[in-house]
Amino acid sequence: MRKWFLAGAASCAALVVLGVFVAPTLLRAKEQPNEEPGARAAQLPIGQVMLYSSGVGFFQREGSVEGDARVDLSFPVSDINDLIKSMVLRDLDGGHVSAVSYDSNAPLDRTLKSFAIDMSRNPGFAEILNQARGERVEVALANAASGALTGTIVGVEKQKQVVNKDVNEVQVLNLWCADGMRGIKLAEVQKVRFLNATMDAEVKKALETLALSHDTQKKAVSLKFAGEGKRRVKVGYVIENPIWKTSYRLVLSPKEQEKPYLQGWAVVENPSDEDWKDVRMVLVSGRPISFQMDLYTPLYVQRPTVVPELFQGLRPVAYSGSMDDLARRDLDRVANADKFKDQAAAAPAPPMAGGMPGGFGGRGEGKGAENREYAKRIQDQLKENLHLGQSVSSAATAAKLGDFFQYAIDRPVSLPRQKSALLPIIGKDVEASRVSIYNEAVQAKFPLLGLRFKNTSGFHLMQGPVTVFEGSAYAGDARVMDLQPNEERLVSYAMDLGTEVNAVPSQENGRILTIKAVAGIIETKVKNRQVKTYTIKNRNDAERTLLVEHPVNNAFTLVGEKPKETASDVHRFEVKVPAAATKVLTVAQEREDQTNYSVTSSDDNQIRFLISQPLASQKVKAGLQKAIELRWAKSKTTTELGEVRRQLASIVEDQARMRANIKELPNDSDIHKRLLKKFDEQETQIEKYRADIKKLEGVEHGQDVAFRDYLAGFSAE
Repeated sequence: MRKWFLAGAASCAALVVLGVFVAPTLLRAKEQPNEEPGARAAQLPIGQVMLYSSGVGFFQREGSVEGDARVDLSFPVSDINDLIKSMVLRDLDGGHVSAVSYDSNAPLDRTLKSFAIDMSRNPGFAEILNQARGERVEVALANAASGALTGTIVGVEKQKQVVNKDVNEVQVLNLWCADGMRGIKLAEVQKVRFLNATMDAEVKKALETLALSHDTQKKAVSLKFAGEGKRRVKVGYVIENPIWKTSYRLVLSPKEQEKPYLQGWAVVENPSDEDWKDVRMVLVSGRPISFQMDLYTPLYVQRPTVVPELFQGLRPVAYSGSMDDLARRDLDRVANADKFKDQAAAAPAPPMAGGMPGGFGGRGEGKGAENREYAKRIQDQLKENLHLGQSVSSAATAAKLGDFFQYAIDRPVSLPRQKSALLPIIGKDVEASRVSIYNEAVQAKFPLLGLRFKNTSGFHLMQGPVTVFEGSAYAGDARVMDLQPNEERLVSYAMDLGTEVNAVPSQENGRILTIKAVAGIIETKVKNRQVKTYTIKNRNDAERTLLVEHPVNNAFTLVGEKPKETASDVHRFEVKVPAAATKVLTVAQEREDQTNYSVTSSDDNQIRFLISQPLASQKVKAGLQKAIELRWAKSKTTTELGEVRRQLASIVEDQARMRANIKELPNDSDIHKRLLKKFDEQETQIEKYRADIKKLEGVEHGQDVAFRDYLAGFSAE
């Protein structure tokens, strides 16, 4: 039986525990002090790696166990949740998995307090002994002659002792021994050993927990297999891993009959602390849904504290130059090109101070021919095809994997820890035709050199960078998005400085097409038109096929020129421009809008504008003119009626003043008589105004009825 010593041996045991987990290997094959009897440690190296383009990897460990066995693994803390969520264990030859255990993620203090001896507060010797009251111990004293004492801990007390007339406080361990109670100064105690095996194990586990807490980046996982004889076992799990990436090389042959050659590389990384040795590797281009869930951290539900009703109630809880000038300049350049070449060839090479290696800068007429021959050899070398397929062959077999696409590497892969690798996965001839691609939003003046690329490789091509070579010379970089087999896509890799485009927009909005009247409603159809003119100048010595990308506007309809193709965001128009020639592409879009005007609510100026339109028929014009006249007549009557009402209101208001004055004046006064006379005259006028108002209201009503009846029956085109 192993024993645990509190003094001296404790620190040694903690270092041993730390050594087990800080070791660089992920597998711990040595026996652990607290392992179950009969369980033999086994190793399971990584046998297969499946990497996904969604940031995870499926790792499978493979090996064999015999009898009851335990496999100890170590994982970063950040992987434990994925491990708990996805781990798959298989004992293939009749055995079974009996248990999976892992280091808890509970707070350290909570874990330490769960042991018989609480180590959470860095207890001293006396405090530990006080926590062990009632336990039988063997105490060895500093004075070897006194031997070892065996007894039960009663407690540790402080006593005052007089030493050289000074009063000192000492700690005394009280033991209940066979011969009674004994007090031993702690200063005299050399070591204490627990005789109870359970208490010994508890102290050991508490110290192991403390040691494990020092390495917060790794957690231990123990797998226990039960069965008889030698058996094959596999352990698979999904954890976070850098996405595997693709990088392509596309070689364009100077010979038109030769197809471009596409070479693809996969970029894989081993960010773990374990070497991958001869593993089977599969690269999957799908993006499965993957998420993290915190299953590792213990979750505690806070419960309410219920106080007995007796004491307290319950509480709730981001342009220049003329195109004509450019055309004249380019034609002169083409016409004089041969003359310039002859002059350059006839001119002697200028002497260079000191000369140059390889015959450059030498004196004499023969050197010029040698220099031109040297330059021609360089040009011929650059035109040679790279023939990448002769040097590197694809090392992967591609196939469908359900709804995904996978590349299974044909040979075992070894990749040391914290290293990355390039693996060849594609080497195929593909179809591509040269085009120039113009998009004003990308480059307002020049198109881009590109390709109409068709994926005839038979593989699913993941998105990634493409390095383009013309023969053996670097031509530029491109980028391709995810591409299914036989799918076409445009790629661009350089600027086409020999072709220039001038895009000029114009618009014609609000042109009326038709005018008609229906029951007092004037319906007009208005055409809105947007036009952009692309003037294309090809200064190259060969014909250019140009794809002009024009933005899609779903509110308008294309008229006239039809696009070669339409993508979700652009229409693509194909224009073939001969050498040193200019072509014009006009892209027009139209939209018809219908606008309704109510004659009753529209003002006269709006109606007169509609009458003035050439597209309005004579019937529409005459009808609208009559409607204006009817509405004007009614408006005139309404104005007269308003004036009569105003005058009536004025007299009525004045009569109120006169009544007040008449009441205050003597009946026989001249002013009283004069006011009475005027009051009588106003009464006569009031009767007349009221009669006029009644008459005008009848006229107004009749005019309104006639106007509305006319509009209801008025329809004309």
